[in-house]
Amino acid sequence: MSDPHTPHPSEPTGPTEPVMDATSSPVPDPQAHSPDPLADAQAELANLKAANADLADQFLRAKAEVENARRRADEEVSKARKFAVEAFAESLLPVADSLSAGLAIADAAAEQLREGSEATLRQLTSALERHKVIEINPPAGTKFDPHHHQAISVVPAEQEPNTVVTVLQKGYLISDRVLRPALVTVTAPK
Repeated sequence: MSDPHTPHPSEPTGPTEPVMDATSSPVPDPQAHSPDPLADAQAELANLKAANADLADQFLRAKAEVENARRRADEEVSKARKFAVEAFAESLLPVADSLSAGLAIADAAAEQLREGSEATLRQLTSALERHKVIEINPPAGTKFDPHHHQAISVVPAEQEPNTVVTVLQKGYLISDRVLRPALVTVTAPK
């Protein structure tokens, strides 16, 4: 038989401790392992101050970099404006030289003057075309274009109405922009 003082295997044998299953969590003891809240707040404040100082430094560096880039860009634009015509002027120097050489000949014949003038005009036209300055010289019968032509007068003619009869002064484009419209006479409407 069993001894009445012998505990049964299902009976507790000593002071009981709470049994925890997988779903329960221990309740922390506020006295055990509790860090000082003031020390935690001070540490967090120190971290935030360091992060703030780092961000302020990054901001100042980025701001200085943007200012330097803006200053460099302004200087480049200023130089571009100042020297924009340099290449164009350089291409006109041979034209000026040709005109000077032609005028230096005191007793040039009319034929020599004409040949020299034609050669100088070819140089000038070539220099203008190199810099995308294109002539507007519409042939007779071309439809009048108010974007490229300026009508000086309207005349009766035996061609389609609203077409160019004669060019009084050539116009010029620079790239696709009208520098000066061609001055033309146009036919009157019938």
